[in-house]
Amino acid sequence: MHDDLIARARTWLAEDPDPDTRDELAKLLDAGDVTELTARFSGTLQFGTAGLRGELGAGPQRMNRAVVIRAAAGLAAYLRKHGSEDGLVVIGYDARHKSADFARDTAAVMTGAGLRAAVLPRPLPTPVLAFAIRHLGAVAGVEVTASHNPPRDNGYKVYLGDGSQIVPPADAEIAAEIDAIASLHDVPRPETGWQTLDDAVLDAYLARTDAVLAADSPRTARTVYTAMHGVGKETLLAAFARAGFPAPELVAEQADPDPDFPTVAFPNPEEPGAMDLAFAKARETAPDLIIANDPDADRCAVAVRADGDWRMLRGDEVGTLLAAHLVRRGAQGTFAESIVSSSLLGRIAEKAGLPYEETLTGFKWIARVEGLRYGYEEALGYCVDPQGVRDKDGITAALLITELASELKEQDRTLLDLLDDIAVEHGLHATDQLSVRVEDLSVIATAMERLREHPPTELAGLPVTRAEDLTRGTDRLPPTDGLRYTLTGARVIVRPSGTEPKLKCYLEVVIPVATHAELPTARTEAADLLTSIKQDLSAAAGI
Repeated sequence: MHDDLIARARTWLAEDPDPDTRDELAKLLDAGDVTELTARFSGTLQFGTAGLRGELGAGPQRMNRAVVIRAAAGLAAYLRKHGSEDGLVVIGYDARHKSADFARDTAAVMTGAGLRAAVLPRPLPTPVLAFAIRHLGAVAGVEVTASHNPPRDNGYKVYLGDGSQIVPPADAEIAAEIDAIASLHDVPRPETGWQTLDDAVLDAYLARTDAVLAADSPRTARTVYTAMHGVGKETLLAAFARAGFPAPELVAEQADPDPDFPTVAFPNPEEPGAMDLAFAKARETAPDLIIANDPDADRCAVAVRADGDWRMLRGDEVGTLLAAHLVRRGAQGTFAESIVSSSLLGRIAEKAGLPYEETLTGFKWIARVEGLRYGYEEALGYCVDPQGVRDKDGITAALLITELASELKEQDRTLLDLLDDIAVEHGLHATDQLSVRVEDLSVIATAMERLREHPPTELAGLPVTRAEDLTRGTDRLPPTDGLRYTLTGARVIVRPSGTEPKLKCYLEVVIPVATHAELPTARTEAADLLTSIKQDLSAAAGI
């Protein structure tokens, strides 16, 4: 057994093009570290609908140049099979460790396979890459990013020519092409032959950002902005300057790209502590709102002043505000969201007489909705310009929410005042999440199995009126690994995260409210209910 493991590691070492990971693997072999070698060679990093994502390091279970070259060669083979022998593949990358190397390797592989490759000029937001695919008429796009994962991770996200991320069966077909590559020595990688784009594509993206705003809207809201050590700063500042908003006050410690993310445990605005420096800056400068991007700037977080201090708005709250703003501006087209997001969007769309769709989790599904005008997901993802970017875009979302804050400011009102109005009109929709990060993935499988075998009949004293196992699919949704419970006045969805080692449970309670005076009581009732549902669900899942 050990002999086979050592042989596989030596074969890998002989092919590895990266001196850093070769050195790392050679040391593990010299030390005879069977535990670590087993962890790295017990399989391969699986290519799925999120592409690839994993910890950096040597071996097939880690993110490294050898794994990326195989992935690129598999994608190239898939594209050629589907009639794109000389099509353009555009490649973007963030500022994480090895991202530029992975982008260059991808360009070399595409060129060697007879396709044309173009690489964005420097680390830029993911939405710029999503825009560039359609703008340049590419047959595919690749973004090298691990988004808001920990510093030790990197990832590889694949888009097809429609500008949206891959969905089945393309993911399985690409994975099969990757598996068919016998040796890296079989993959041609010329030193030159691809194009490095200039700023024209970024300028074209920025020109489109103007289109999300109303021509005559006020632009007075003042913001504090954090890029969370990622790549958002320059693009966001350029977009805000073009729009004529006051220049955002920067959280200096997090403004520039840093792959080690030194000030945060996890570079995700949703994680506890990640926004502390932004809150401190806001206490100092008293802006109208705080805007945060995640490291690849496809997500947008918003914080507002509440009860004398600052608090993050939930993704569902921002999603609702943007929807209400677009409806008031007369937007036409389909409003869409994933099943884990608040049902309030459906009520807003229905009242406005607009089509509404619910999809599986992820923008790869939301972006494919026919006639999409606006789509959002509770994990801070918003698509406000689907004609330009068929994906979530933290830059245009930031512009739109700042425009709305400016309009409200002119009326001496705030985003929270508008949320109150929406609650009175449609009922208070309060959402929360129970998210469990695990070291051992079997914990998630065990919890899902336990819930399938013994589904709860009530949560927080509310009867479960319907329990659905989403692996069977529904009349509107393809199969996915998830469970949905409908309760009287509440809803719960449980699913494993597609990008992190987490079990995620999404909770929503809906409480009818007749007047503004009833809101404080309704909020207290909702908070108590959500807490009780969390406790009962934890017990039922054994987590």
